[in-house]
Amino acid sequence: MNMLNKLIEQAKNPVGMVGSIMLRIMNSAHRDMNEWAFGKIKLNEEAVVLDVGCGGGRTLQMLSLKNRTGKIYGIDYSEQAVKDSIRTNKADVENGKIQVQQASVTNIPFPENTFDLITAFQTHYFWTDMENSIKEVFRVLKKQGCFFIIAEAYKINYHMKNYKSKEDMERLLKKAGFNKVEFYASPNNKWICISGTK
Repeated sequence: MNMLNKLIEQAKNPVGMVGSIMLRIMNSAHRDMNEWAFGKIKLNEEAVVLDVGCGGGRTLQMLSLKNRTGKIYGIDYSEQAVKDSIRTNKADVENGKIQVQQASVTNIPFPENTFDLITAFQTHYFWTDMENSIKEVFRVLKKQGCFFIIAEAYKINYHMKNYKSKEDMERLLKKAGFNKVEFYASPNNKWICISGTK
């Protein structure tokens, strides 16, 4: 396996010390994109929120700052990401505001209609079963709840074989049951934000 493939594998499923370094780099590198995306997200202060693919925990931290009295959950496929997210959000984990666990988006370990908001930052292009993943997100989202996918455009183009276009993503979300689908692009078209409302 060449170096590029090894790095992609670590981004997809961070493992060990190298994975932890990768997670810290991602926390820092995605800060501007996350700030831009949060300008699109309306968040009730008492919302129950899930971050899918929580990585190194930076998005959980930002959600906690914006959602002062709500409850925030994070899931990630990577055991290392769960450890790093917990470490990044140590105080909020200890006081029970944030909970992080290892889980896959294809089998989200929560009941139907649990969350007001679900976010997926820089992760959906790694999902192996996009249709079932979107259905799972829809299942655990409350009525009127919102789902946000945020990613760098070039990573969508590089990693995804299907669902690259707005039309494909809109069809996919509508097929899962989302009533309203909206698309936003950053001024330089570097970042993309897709929102679905249940």
